[in-house]
Amino acid sequence: MDQQLQIFITVAEKESFSQAAKEHHMTQPAVSQYIRQFEDQFGTRLLERSNKYVRLTKAGEIVFHHGKEILALYGKMQNLCDDLLNQASGTLSIGASYTFGEYVLPRILSNLKRTYPTILPAVTIGNTNTIADLVASHQLDIGIVEGQFEQVKLIKEELAEDEMVVVAPPNHPFAKRAIPLKANELEQEMWIKREIGSGTREAMEQFFERFNISPKQTMSFSSTQPIKESVEAGLGISLLSTWAIQKEVRNEDLCILSVEGLPFLRKFSIITSTPFQTKALEVFIDLLRTRAFLRH
Repeated sequence: MDQQLQIFITVAEKESFSQAAKEHHMTQPAVSQYIRQFEDQFGTRLLERSNKYVRLTKAGEIVFHHGKEILALYGKMQNLCDDLLNQASGTLSIGASYTFGEYVLPRILSNLKRTYPTILPAVTIGNTNTIADLVASHQLDIGIVEGQFEQVKLIKEELAEDEMVVVAPPNHPFAKRAIPLKANELEQEMWIKREIGSGTREAMEQFFERFNISPKQTMSFSSTQPIKESVEAGLGISLLSTWAIQKEVRNEDLCILSVEGLPFLRKFSIITSTPFQTKALEVFIDLLRTRAFLRH
């Protein structure tokens, strides 16, 4: 069952019997035989195949989705048992939302690699909801995210506070203002947002609600880097993490506007799907707890 499931998932991901055969070092007829036996167990076709394509049926989509979770849990079970006898090592699947993943995590991973060279991190960067879904489905061992998420079964531990500030290009009319701005003075500005599902977008919406702001113009991007470049180019202003803008502020490519009531604070959290942790995950979480305060 285990090998049949692995082969089925490979065929579905590669959309090819021949590629799956290469991946598992077997012949294509052998792969076809495994798939037929696997389908017989379910009493239905899981894959539609022709000379031009291989794709999942509706039943196949169900088996593929849950099969990925089963294999991930099986791998986690093996790692936990191996850990009883061995030191921290092996693959560690880490997910992080964009701000933490792009601007904080690399230094933490560098420290991890120096201390535990046999731990092999595999990193996925995505918005908060995406990372939460991957942790909930056991495709990631851990996530570090900001804001709220839809998954309710995850174990959540608050990790750090993050400061959010309004940024503008250095030549913006408000850039040199000595007296702090009132938030509603920014209502007429073009606000550049992250996409829905992002923790940074959620923080911005909370900021608007708290200060009763209804921006007249908005624009959305799916990551922080193009937002920073757009603000630098004079396209608009944004609310961003101080973690994300350190270099740009230091190089005077962006400036932080002085606004009453800011910085706006949000929290980053560690999320996991099970209380059972591999040694690799334990040491990584310990490292997060000791390093997360190093924001600047």
